[in-house]
Amino acid sequence: MKKKEIVEGLVERVDYPNRGVVISDGHRVCVKNVIPGQKVRFRVLKAREGSAAGRLLDVVETSPLESRGPVCGIFPRCGGCLYQSVPYEEQLKIKEDQLQRLLAPFIDEESVFDGIKASPNEWAYRNKMEFSFGNDRKDGPLTLGLHRKGSTYDVLTADTCRIVHEDMRKILKETLAYATEKGFPPYNKIRHDGLMRFLLVRRAEKTGEILVCLVTSSETDHDFEEWSRRLLALDLEGTPVGIMHAVCDDFADDVRADEIHLLYGRDWMTEELLGLKFKISLFSFFQTNSSGAEVLYETVREYVGNDPGQVLYDLYCGTGTIAQLLSDRAKRVYGIELVEEAVEAARVNAAGNGIDNCTFVAGDVLKMLAELPEKPDYIILDPPREGVVPKSLSQIIAYGVPAMVYVSCKATSLARDLVELRAAGYRVARYSFVDLFPETQHVESCVLLERVSNRKADSYVKLNVKMEDYYRIKDSKGGEDNG
Repeated sequence: MKKKEIVEGLVERVDYPNRGVVISDGHRVCVKNVIPGQKVRFRVLKAREGSAAGRLLDVVETSPLESRGPVCGIFPRCGGCLYQSVPYEEQLKIKEDQLQRLLAPFIDEESVFDGIKASPNEWAYRNKMEFSFGNDRKDGPLTLGLHRKGSTYDVLTADTCRIVHEDMRKILKETLAYATEKGFPPYNKIRHDGLMRFLLVRRAEKTGEILVCLVTSSETDHDFEEWSRRLLALDLEGTPVGIMHAVCDDFADDVRADEIHLLYGRDWMTEELLGLKFKISLFSFFQTNSSGAEVLYETVREYVGNDPGQVLYDLYCGTGTIAQLLSDRAKRVYGIELVEEAVEAARVNAAGNGIDNCTFVAGDVLKMLAELPEKPDYIILDPPREGVVPKSLSQIIAYGVPAMVYVSCKATSLARDLVELRAAGYRVARYSFVDLFPETQHVESCVLLERVSNRKADSYVKLNVKMEDYYRIKDSKGGEDNG
């Protein structure tokens, strides 16, 4: 096997995250965006023994697992969904198998597995979408939707996307029609010219409230009032409560705003989770699957138990969702979050829910831990994708709490942190997986850790585990990409 050679092979299995192991002429090659049992054609990117990698070109034969046809017009060309041709029950089995193999070094006979928990809604579950403007081919007509799989530039119109509510599709179609009629060009990421950049839509599942924001460059002073009126005239199941136009000239290909013009209503919406109400602004973090988030947070509540006398830390708390949902099970909950806007939202939401035993602090976890007036009896960890910073993890371990819950959206980061936690005397007592992202390769993990020894944080010995056998930490740029 040589670099740049085009070969075929059979997908033996898929390791987390999205790393297919393809057998070709006796060689094992890592190829992403594949399904176990497929026969695929790929181009060899690396041919070194033990680290061979390839780029998927096409599927020669489908997998026996693919027993249903796609329901979206741009699948499988779109990079958003991977498992749409696989029945949902089989998707759950694939994800469970991946995570079980990844976490196997940390599981012992006493560990209780609570299974993989399905999303209550397989379709139309996303409450937030960021659609890009572009073209599906060079100099082609204006498109609005999602990037073609493996492409940085090609954009496919996502007007048949099924993981979003029909209201979002109607808003997308009307926005694309408006921009096309006006002859507005898409923003070009190479030349940094053009007007249309993104369409951000948030739709609360429980309340039906909708926020819409059109993001453009400053190339024109068009006021977009007509666009706003056209959206308000749509026959929607939900209710638009805010329509905005944002201007952004930043070179980064991210949805952000230098300035925001409110065209209609307000700049926030309300969603409900487990009986509590949450005020969500345009860019604030909130789980993208509301009903799935309830399953995840119920799992966290079950693992934490009910001790109204305890002091609880919710680290990396975001807008304080978990802290508020656990407030009835603690004397005091302290939430730490780096993003000040999220902390302010957490305070507002707690006040709106009549919760007075949650204290939210803005700042880096490592620095702010020393500022809290009470030591924790229990710790919740819900870090960003790359896990807990090592110095912060050492300080967290030093508290010696009898138990903690770790919620992870990237299980390779969880596995890395479990090396340190287990070496410090913690064991996995219970664990489960929660599928917040049907049709995709992503899945949440929830782990209850219990302290079984009194080893100090400064004297623990790391496990003798060759973690490269289970995951690739060297993939440090996000890991779960669609490339």
